[in-house]
Amino acid sequence: MLIQRGKQRVFSHNLKLAVLLTTAAGSVNAASWFAFNVLTTNVTGHAALLATEVVAERTREIEFQLLWLFLFFFGAFCSAIMIQVIGKWKPRFSHTLPLIIEIIILIFVAYEGERLLYEEYSDTTVKVLAGSLLFAMGLQNAMVTMVSGAVVRTTHLTGLFTDFGITVANLVMHIKNPTVRRQFSPKFLLQVSIIVSFLTGGIVGGLLYAEYLFYSFVFPLSILFTALLFDAANIYSIINKNKNHD
Repeated sequence: MLIQRGKQRVFSHNLKLAVLLTTAAGSVNAASWFAFNVLTTNVTGHAALLATEVVAERTREIEFQLLWLFLFFFGAFCSAIMIQVIGKWKPRFSHTLPLIIEIIILIFVAYEGERLLYEEYSDTTVKVLAGSLLFAMGLQNAMVTMVSGAVVRTTHLTGLFTDFGITVANLVMHIKNPTVRRQFSPKFLLQVSIIVSFLTGGIVGGLLYAEYLFYSFVFPLSILFTALLFDAANIYSIINKNKNHD
């Protein structure tokens, strides 16, 4: 799902990747909104809010929006650097470090959020906890984009709905053309899966936060651990095949 690159990747790899990590992103996004009133995957929204805060001359809010934009960017930047550096000597493990860092961040936010639950959040607390989640979503989105060859993006629904509209238009315009249907049907399934997974993750994340507060982050954590274990099993299988072949 994550270790395959280029021609090794097939549709099922991208579909599994999309469903798992988009669900995790939707869950984190909803829980962060309930906890801090901050969306961790909505970069377009933060850019729009930054513009309105500049017009309104609200310095504190401008600082927050600039920080959210920078942290998502910085997460993507760090993820890309890690994947390229590690990929030079251990390609199969190039995605592992960003995923592990994301897991550590979610554990940190769950622990600190629960510990500070009955205290009044200061600006610093919000910046650290919500900002960590924005960094984590930047990490994840860049990792998934690079691994899938830009086929899957787990937090980028604006672009996805654009692509989805184009896909549906092509299917409608060429409904009787089997060649076009074969070309666009997998895209349609993948795009629908991402949309449904993000919404499902958001609903589950919101419901879990309402019931369990910061323990709700256990849900996306379990998804990320599942992705790691799934790939660990694949790597073990590949190593065993190579040994048997030798």
